Amino acid sequence: MTYEFLQHYWCFIVSLLGALLVFLLFVQGANSCIRSLGWTEEGKRLVLNSTGRKWEFTFTTLVTFGGAFFASFPLFYSTSFGGAYWLWMIILFTFVLQAVSYEFQHKLGNFLGPKTFEWFLILNGLLGPLLLGGAVATFFEGSNFIVEKNNLIDAASFSPIISRWANASHGLDALLNPWVLVFGLAVMFLARVLGILYVMNNVNDENIRSRGSVRLLGAAVPFLVLFVAYLIHLLLKDGYAYDEAGVINIVPYKYLDNFITLWPLTILFLAGVILVLFAIGKTIVSKEYIGGIWPAGIGVVLVVLPLLLMSAWNNTAYYPSTADLQSSLTLANSCSSEFTLRTMFYVSLLVPFVLAYIVYAWRAIDKKKLDKQELTNDHVY
Repeated sequence: MTYEFLQHYWCFIVSLLGALLVFLLFVQGANSCIRSLGWTEEGKRLVLNSTGRKWEFTFTTLVTFGGAFFASFPLFYSTSFGGAYWLWMIILFTFVLQAVSYEFQHKLGNFLGPKTFEWFLILNGLLGPLLLGGAVATFFEGSNFIVEKNNLIDAASFSPIISRWANASHGLDALLNPWVLVFGLAVMFLARVLGILYVMNNVNDENIRSRGSVRLLGAAVPFLVLFVAYLIHLLLKDGYAYDEAGVINIVPYKYLDNFITLWPLTILFLAGVILVLFAIGKTIVSKEYIGGIWPAGIGVVLVVLPLLLMSAWNNTAYYPSTADLQSSLTLANSCSSEFTLRTMFYVSLLVPFVLAYIVYAWRAIDKKKLDKQELTNDHVY
């Protein structure tokens, strides 16, 4: 295990967690459709209790994703999470609103009223995926930061802070880039697609399932338009590459070259696209088919994983700086020490056991489809 192998290995692990997180955003997607999908008060309670069984999976994966980034690529963590903190604080705030809303929406003594917490869930369902997608888009579009490692060795200006944001917006400036918004909106509509597919599969209610097919078409069309538009932009735009000396240069069609050079990832990407299109198409065409969440979920992971890897592998700067090109972050200049990565490698061998437990817990929760009788139980949201 060379140092370079460990860098690429942990990039793969972090990207896999990111891909799983995008799939689990079906919770946010379903909550954003809670009024149109549930329609009646009883229907909205069914949707709420369906997503309420899974929201902790999404939140835990988000935290694990951030923790893995911190341990393996600490310079990215300090630069993005520390510099663009307004963007990340808004994301985390919406997820905190989600957790509070599930617990207190229908509790006795709720002085804000159920409607307030319902709107909090809708806010998280819209802003969460939109801003997370925008944060991921900066891997390709760049962010406005400066890294000054000399602060650690320059006696005259010694400072433990080596990365800083180049303006006072602290991450919100990324939303002024129209392509960041395009990608963020694509993720938001993808979450809605996944949320509708999940509720149609998980809730045993004909009214919700019949409305789901119509709502699915309304979410799938803008998602496909936005995703294809951004993919074309990505393949035609300049990218950021680094040489053996670590010097970063702007390279025309860099991401197109990554798609060609890393062709096994491209095959996975195309397979994922086919699975997502199959799930959407069959669910819309067939009234009896309710299992679309599974091919769509697998497809999303197969699409997002290669996309994230192509932002970093093949000597690509995965977090470009628009303020100072040489401050851009790469696998080589932002990772932890070889000892840390090697130690974490052995710890990561426990991940399959954790995944097995998640699958077991998921199957136990979904052993019986959710129906109106479930709303009479004591443990409901």
